[in-house]
Amino acid sequence: MTENPIQNVTFPSGDGTAHGYLATPPSGSGPGVVVIQEWWGLTSHIADVTNRLAAEGFVALAPDLYGGSTTHDSEEAGRLMGELPVQDAARDLAGAVDFLLGHDAVTSSTVGAVGFCMGGGFVLVLAAQQGDKIGAAVPFYGVLKEDFPDFSELTAPLLGHFGRQDTMADPDSVEALAARIEAESGVKPQFHQYPAGHAFFNDENHMGTYDKEQADLAWARTLEFLRTNVR
Repeated sequence: MTENPIQNVTFPSGDGTAHGYLATPPSGSGPGVVVIQEWWGLTSHIADVTNRLAAEGFVALAPDLYGGSTTHDSEEAGRLMGELPVQDAARDLAGAVDFLLGHDAVTSSTVGAVGFCMGGGFVLVLAAQQGDKIGAAVPFYGVLKEDFPDFSELTAPLLGHFGRQDTMADPDSVEALAARIEAESGVKPQFHQYPAGHAFFNDENHMGTYDKEQADLAWARTLEFLRTNVR
């Protein structure tokens, strides 16, 4: 396990301890948001997103689901993601939610969740498993295994961002996911599809798909959605 210098906070996770990166707004307090990493790990990009949310007035926490490991190699990222037990990640994310809800700087009675790629899938898992603790869920090109999770307990409004040229979360799969979420939970997702590829929001551009125009639009929609729903 490599040390991650981005880590700056620990919090309870089940019977253990998880690590993460916490950023607070200039005002010192605000609504809470969990930021969930891509398959690369808790990278400088995820820390930057966390800082950007803090600059917009949110208390943002990015849990380190890999325990310190990061990579920019797709093959290694796939291995790290494949070796991450879903229930371990879900436990760490649940701990992050409770940590924020109990934090003195957090003014909201719910938290938002924003995640990317693997983290987009975990946003949906978190919202499904944490019910009314989640005030808003925002998956960016979230990838899920079929029929997981069970969305019957999901109550949070959903805003999703997907690329029409994304082969990992193709438009048909996105439409099927939206239909399943609505059928199981009664929540109708707002899923936007952009003229872009997978990971179009990641300005470190590891996959060559970064699109500033579409990223800026998705970010503006995300901020408005979080401000409206996380209270």
